Amino acid sequence: MRAVLQRVSSASVVVDGSVVGSIHEPGLLVYLGVTHADGDAEVAWMVRKIRDLRMLDDERSVGETGAPVLVVSQFTLYGDARKGRRPTWIAAAPSAVSEPLYEAVCSALEAAGTRVQRGLFGEHMEVSSVNDGPFTVLLETP
Repeated sequence: MRAVLQRVSSASVVVDGSVVGSIHEPGLLVYLGVTHADGDAEVAWMVRKIRDLRMLDDERSVGETGAPVLVVSQFTLYGDARKGRRPTWIAAAPSAVSEPLYEAVCSALEAAGTRVQRGLFGEHMEVSSVNDGPFTVLLETP
């Protein structure tokens, strides 16, 4: 599982002209990608990192501050462009595998008390954000 975490002042996701998820205060925008071997252990690890990583002001975390998180599914995090001019998506898990794990991450964050907004899985999304810093971290499960 891979995630790109960006500290933001605000962020939103629009699908077909309608806002489906947004945060209007400092928090994190999380792009989440899933690969074939991911499962419950990777979900638990990623949730801990998203909640506990000290990315917010004064080196505080989402878990400490109660800041919101906007989670957007992004299979392209597993794109491989090392050869040729067209990326391959072989490492990205199919939606039958990745959608339940994406939902599991969101649900586990909520169960841990995090305010979560979501994009729409599998849809063409327009994501807008105001990056704060900028401060961006790439996470990959061990």
